[in-house]
Amino acid sequence: MKVTESTSHYDNLDEMSVQDLLENINKEDHRVPEAVKLVIPTISSLVEEIVPRMELGGRLIYIGAGTSGRLGILDASECPPTYGVPHDWVLGLIAGGDSAIRKAVENAEDDPTQAWVDIQEYGFNSNDTIIGIAASGTTPYVIGGVKKAKLEGLLTGCITCNPDSPLSKEVEHAIEVVVGPEFVTGSTRMKAGTAQKLVLNMISTTVMIKLGRVKGNKMVDMQLSNAKLVDRGTRMIMEATGLDEETAKKFLLSEGSVRKATEYYYKNK
Repeated sequence: MKVTESTSHYDNLDEMSVQDLLENINKEDHRVPEAVKLVIPTISSLVEEIVPRMELGGRLIYIGAGTSGRLGILDASECPPTYGVPHDWVLGLIAGGDSAIRKAVENAEDDPTQAWVDIQEYGFNSNDTIIGIAASGTTPYVIGGVKKAKLEGLLTGCITCNPDSPLSKEVEHAIEVVVGPEFVTGSTRMKAGTAQKLVLNMISTTVMIKLGRVKGNKMVDMQLSNAKLVDRGTRMIMEATGLDEETAKKFLLSEGSVRKATEYYYKNK
C-alpha cells in the first residue's frame, strides 16, 4: 500500500474533543519539516540545474492535479508580484484547466497525454524545466507530462510523498518527502500538501535569489501593487540610502521599483 494511503495512527477521531483533534493534527504536522530536511540534497541538485537553464531563457513549469496542481499554481502566481518577473517565467498547470482550481473536474487527472498538450499551449524550449507534483506519485496526467517532457530534452523533476513511485522513475530529480500516514486516512491535502508547499517555496525562492531577484535580503523588484508594498519599498530605499521618507517614496514611485530607485539615487548622487 502507498504510504499516503496507509491508515492513520489515530482512530475514533469523531469521538475526540476539539482540543485533542487540534493537538494531534499539530503533532503530525511537526513531522513534515523533518521529512523535508532529508531531501534537501535532492532539491539542491535540481535547483543547481534550473538556474543556468533559466538564465538561457528557460522557464519553470509545474504540473499537477487537485491539491498538488493548486499548490503549483499558487507558487507560480506569487513569483511575478514578489520578484517582478514576467508572468511566463514560472507557470502552474492543473489537470482540467483553470476551472479545476476551484472545483474538481471529473477524470481530468486520468489522461496521460493532456499535460503535454497544456504545456504546448505556452510553447516550450529545450531550457524549460518541468516539475510534476503528485502526492501519490501515480497520477497519469503528471506522469505522462514529465515522461514526454524528458523525451523532448527538457529537465524534469517531481515532488511526491511516496517512495519509489512510478512518477519518480520518469524524472531526473525525484524529491520524495515521505511524511507518513495522514491524520485523516488518505487526506493528502494535509501533511503531504504541506510538504509540497514547503518544497515549492524552497525551489522558487532559491531560484529567484540565484537569478539576482533579491538584494541582500530584500525583494528589490517586487511589484508596487498596493499601499502596503509602496510603504515597504519606501522603507527599503530609506535603509539603503539614508533618504528621508518623502524623498524615498518619490524616487520609488518615479522609478517603479526599489532596485531602480536605489540605482538612480547612487547614479545621480
